[in-house]
Amino acid sequence: MIDELDGRLIELFTAEPRIGVLEASRRLKVARGTVQARLDRLARDGVIAGFGPEIDAAALGYAVTAFVTLQLRQAGGHDPVAARLAQVPEVIEAHTITGPGDMLCRIVARSNTDLQRVIDVIVDVAGVERASSVISLATQIPYRTLPLVRAASNRS
Repeated sequence: MIDELDGRLIELFTAEPRIGVLEASRRLKVARGTVQARLDRLARDGVIAGFGPEIDAAALGYAVTAFVTLQLRQAGGHDPVAARLAQVPEVIEAHTITGPGDMLCRIVARSNTDLQRVIDVIVDVAGVERASSVISLATQIPYRTLPLVRAASNRS
């Protein structure tokens, strides 16, 4: 669990990832050691998974986002397929799922023509039987975690 100070700390570093521990301690009005200890604990516990830059695939030239549902051969399982999909740069997420498919992937491509190429690469992965795709037209709610942080720290 996280408390209110953890929530404020996460929110501050999300908004300004380059802020630094000293400036964070000033803004939050707590000791520098407190901020560092909290960040260390949150990272150790896996709450904070990283401090890297957030990348916009479209700005890199990958303007098309699609979601691909895969049906897999039952023999062999999900892990070998996921390991092979991890070698495809355009596969930016993959989840095993319940329902009519076995795995859901978020992929990006430079164009619709390039999307066909990426899907062909995915379908060629050993263990993949069939793929069904939908193209994202617009992002209505981007990936976010701050509402969860606020709820978990009782700051809704």
